[in-house]
Amino acid sequence: MLLDLTIVIPVRNEALNLSHCLEAIGKNWVKKIVVVDSSSTDATQEIAKTFGAEVLNFNWDGKYPKKRNWFLLEHTPRTEWVLFLDADEFLTPAFKNELASCISSNSSFDAYWLRYSIYFMGRPLKGGYPLDKLALFKVGKGLYEKIDENQWSNLDMEIHEHPVIDGKVGRITSKIEHKDFKGIEHYVAKHNEYAWWEAARFLKSQKDPAIRKAWTWKQKLKYKLMETPFTGIAYFIGSYIFLGGFRDGLRGLAFALLKMAYFTQVYCKIRELGKSAS
Repeated sequence: MLLDLTIVIPVRNEALNLSHCLEAIGKNWVKKIVVVDSSSTDATQEIAKTFGAEVLNFNWDGKYPKKRNWFLLEHTPRTEWVLFLDADEFLTPAFKNELASCISSNSSFDAYWLRYSIYFMGRPLKGGYPLDKLALFKVGKGLYEKIDENQWSNLDMEIHEHPVIDGKVGRITSKIEHKDFKGIEHYVAKHNEYAWWEAARFLKSQKDPAIRKAWTWKQKLKYKLMETPFTGIAYFIGSYIFLGGFRDGLRGLAFALLKMAYFTQVYCKIRELGKSAS
């Protein structure tokens, strides 16, 4: 029997990663696979169709909703469950087995936290902060946070917005592999865009208590640290020292330094945007 699940893969120019992602999902396993594409100029759509996925094209107007919420609101899945998967995230046999067990047994949960193994420079990291996402939930039980950003950036997909779940949340412990084949140049460029978004969101949250009220405790801690230039240093100490990033040797050091630079960049952008707005 096919799992009563729709897997949704939001993409833009992901030809390099998408074929690996779809191969890892496999065929004749879930009821539906949907690729939501932002007018890719590479072979993304052709690859998706070759694997039998439905392709939807998304044109963002710079406002709410972004890609994931647009799909949930305008193309609501007919399955009981929906799983959002990035093109550089690859399902493992262990994860698929645990997933099938969790959603096929009249689960008392309405959503699940998922855990990911982080690949950096071609190999998985042993230490550092774990990567968790709330990316699997029952249709109708969740939407991503609504943020009226009015084109803060070119990010047409929910990146750091969390789903708001109406119900009980569990956890799947088997990991999904997070492995981007695009290299360091893409990693740095992507995080530069993320930093602008984080800074703009931080400044908006200072004027809107409702935004802060909906945050998880992790989000509250992160944005509190972003008020100071020590946010990058705090990340480095926590990730590299306390959470064992040093176990990955020079790769672990390089990864922690890049992340430290990213959070320091967010702080600088907050200061820069704040001055320009005043």
